[in-house]
Amino acid sequence: MPDSSAPPHGNGALVGRTEVVRLLATEAERAAAGEFRLVELSGDPGAGKTRLLGETAGAASRHGLTVLRGRATEYENDVPLSLAVDALDDEVENRAEQVRAALDPESARLLADVFPALPADRPGPDTAAAPSTGLNRYRVHRAVRLLLEALAAPGGLAVLLDDVHWADEGSVELLSHLARHPPRGPLLLAVTYRTRQAGPRLTAALADSAPGLRTRIDVAPLTLRETGEFLGPSVGARRRRALYEASGGNPLYLEALARSAPAAATPAGSAAESAAPPDDGLLPNAVREALAAELAALPADARLAAQAAATLGDEFEPGMVAVAALTTEAEALAALDELAVRDVVRCAPAPGRFRFRHPVVRHLAYASSGAGWRVAAHARVAAALDERDAPTVTRARHIARSARFGDLLSVGVLVEAARATAYQSPATAAQWLRTALDLLPEKPGGTAAGPAPDRLSLLVELARLQGVGGRLVQGRDTALEVLRLLPPDAWAQRARAARFCAILERLLNRQAQGRALLRSELGRVPPEHAADAVPLHLQLIGDSLIRADFAAAAEQLDRLTAVLSRPGGGTEAGGGAPDDWVPLVVLRLGCAYGAGDLDAAHGLAAAAERLTEEATDAELAPWLESLSFLCWIDAMMGRLPQAARTVERSLAIANATGQSYLSPWMLTAQAFTCGRTGRLAEAVDRAEDAVDAARLLGSDECVALALAVKSLMVRWTGDAAAALALADEAIRHADGRREWWARLGAVGRGLALVELQEVDAGAAQVLAACDEFVDPLLERSCLLVCCEAMADAEAERGRPAAAAGWADRAAAVPGGGTGSGHAVLARAHAEQDGDPAAAARGAGRAAELFAATGERLFAARAWLRAGTAHARCGQKAAARTELARAAEVFGACGALGLHARTVREQRKLGVRAGRGAAQTDGRLSRREAEVAELVRQGFSNQRIAERLFLSPRTVETHVAHVFAKLGVSSRAAVAGKLAGVRGPEG
Repeated sequence: MPDSSAPPHGNGALVGRTEVVRLLATEAERAAAGEFRLVELSGDPGAGKTRLLGETAGAASRHGLTVLRGRATEYENDVPLSLAVDALDDEVENRAEQVRAALDPESARLLADVFPALPADRPGPDTAAAPSTGLNRYRVHRAVRLLLEALAAPGGLAVLLDDVHWADEGSVELLSHLARHPPRGPLLLAVTYRTRQAGPRLTAALADSAPGLRTRIDVAPLTLRETGEFLGPSVGARRRRALYEASGGNPLYLEALARSAPAAATPAGSAAESAAPPDDGLLPNAVREALAAELAALPADARLAAQAAATLGDEFEPGMVAVAALTTEAEALAALDELAVRDVVRCAPAPGRFRFRHPVVRHLAYASSGAGWRVAAHARVAAALDERDAPTVTRARHIARSARFGDLLSVGVLVEAARATAYQSPATAAQWLRTALDLLPEKPGGTAAGPAPDRLSLLVELARLQGVGGRLVQGRDTALEVLRLLPPDAWAQRARAARFCAILERLLNRQAQGRALLRSELGRVPPEHAADAVPLHLQLIGDSLIRADFAAAAEQLDRLTAVLSRPGGGTEAGGGAPDDWVPLVVLRLGCAYGAGDLDAAHGLAAAAERLTEEATDAELAPWLESLSFLCWIDAMMGRLPQAARTVERSLAIANATGQSYLSPWMLTAQAFTCGRTGRLAEAVDRAEDAVDAARLLGSDECVALALAVKSLMVRWTGDAAAALALADEAIRHADGRREWWARLGAVGRGLALVELQEVDAGAAQVLAACDEFVDPLLERSCLLVCCEAMADAEAERGRPAAAAGWADRAAAVPGGGTGSGHAVLARAHAEQDGDPAAAARGAGRAAELFAATGERLFAARAWLRAGTAHARCGQKAAARTELARAAEVFGACGALGLHARTVREQRKLGVRAGRGAAQTDGRLSRREAEVAELVRQGFSNQRIAERLFLSPRTVETHVAHVFAKLGVSSRAAVAGKLAGVRGPEG
């Protein structure tokens, strides 16, 4: 093929790619120097991408990188993470001990299910951590990233992936993760794909890469002069021009036309006509005809072997060629000899195996066989694989192309394959399940092995797989199909199906359509079956709460309560009377809290806590969305221990029952809870989990919420620039929607601007997010946080009147009186200048309130204000005590900006507060670790900024964070600290 060998009429040299080769060598050099680099080579089939990938391999080897290669194939894109396995598995086997030592137990367990080469003595499964299906596959992506980091040590790694336009869904998701979360260390990731065949998910995945790490190269056609070099001096000028016009300068097309008779190289019509793609857009007509003529000219036995080989895979063995062609193995070997002589196939790297010289040749060989013959060939291969006890997924690939309608054994294999791949790639699993359903009769009779699968159950399973696989529209359509197939009087089943459909409509930002469906179904239910319609009521109430329409929620609650109060009202499974039924109590709690009735809310929260603790997981599983409300409301009310317990249990139930489409909401609530208790590193991690899960789900609502919460957590760490970027992305995903979660991004943006000393712009943003405090969509605790933060900012720049205005707003929020730490602290900020003694008392009171609820960071903010107020009163000893308490908490939590501010106040009082006071648990973020490593190597901030494509100001912030977290005060000390962490072997 032209990508890797000389054309038959050419000189064998790489032509017309000098500048590209130079750029690839530069990328390999940068990777060898310790950077992660992502290189894309895109172009038409045969443009020379694979040949350039070979040049990349050579450059990487010259710079000392270990080179690993993988390739996606046209007909085998149904094995999850097949690209990663193809590229890495051999190296994992060779370095199994190193890999085992580098991975934590959970990552090792997750990867053992992906890579056959990983040792079998891995830790046992943890069903809570690794469900059989769901959104938690981002954990697998992270584990692969850790594996790449391990394999990149010590000399560096180049992973070269070819033809990724054919990659399976799981591999595309993995590429997206690596592009957004680049592995640390010397690593080059190079991919090739066909520009016109790359799907939107692949292009979006690569486009999401971290700034400055991605290099995209369009592999352009050769010029007329370069075409002459490629063909060599034996081709005359007239034929050279004809070949160039017919091929468009594409090396593969040039080779195919040059192999054919001279007449075939001359276009029948204009050059534009001959180069027009056929219906599938794969090849120009002249090239297709030339390659087809090459295959047609083969002896019959060789042509049959080529067609049989094309059914098998990218690589194939002679024995299976014989099975597919229905010949003996000796005849297959003789035919393969003929194909190798004619350069149709070549020896593969693996001993005893072959591959086609180019994927296009395989494509045409497959298409040249009869459709009926292909069905029979796949059936023969499937039977042979069954005899060899091959993996289910390998068999399923051939069964899907050959099974007869009504073949229940084949249906069973496809269903088994779907369930085997559901965790790593639910989208792939959904394809298997859809195929199984297409083969399943409406009323199958079953087999001797057992009854036939239930069609409706498989459709429900399919809808969930499509949902968690990010195919929300398909999942919604499948749920609607379930509704159409259900009998009109199957009230309970219809209610569950409609509820699930409404959830997917919400995730698609089609809330109105979801409500319309729920009301339509509700209107059809006769009074005597009102209990069966409870899920419809619950979903309508939850939708109203999310929209902050508390009046509509209360009205719907009254109707639901009336239904549940009747004999047989539907609460028996949940514990009896309506007042003892968890979903109803939680929704009442949401209404009371949202409406500002905090006394009622506290009573209902206590009841909800008691009832959930008494209920089993099985009792809670059908109503898990209600439990996700409880996670959030507990956190907002300051019931942080209860929120932490509820969210952990909710996640476990979601994972165990296949409802992980709800997990982004729960993970975000977990991040919110961790942040309020001062566990900032954990909060940022959980928020990142939520972002990754939401992206896999494909829901803008969930992505916007997760990014907004992550922005708020990152702001606490002192990285205001990163917080601002996250908030801006959250706002883009919210897209102007009028719901409380959509306002959080604007809050994050406003508070980040305040941290960046753009207080006026930040205040305007916060006011807008809070709807000027006139019927705000934001819930009360967030309103109070905004008021306290803005009062502090205005007080710090000497504007007590503006600070008092924010304190007044806090007091007007329901629950914002003297029992609210935020309101009391906001007033203390405002009194800092005019009445510092009152400010000190108020801040002390606020600290007590925060400490009682476990909100450590807010308590520390109150101690900081108390310290500055005492200082203004001349009470230096009290000031030092309060500031020391604040500094200790800020340092321990990793709130580095607030810690630095506290240290400045301490120094004004003559306290020698060293940087050691800011020590945390030493956990550097990924970016901080990169900066620390470059500091160790002696790079200046300016050079670090250039290498990481950051602003110098951002680098300064990261360096300050590194100093504080490592407890050092110089760049030399960073080097010493890192050396100590690595130990004598470094």
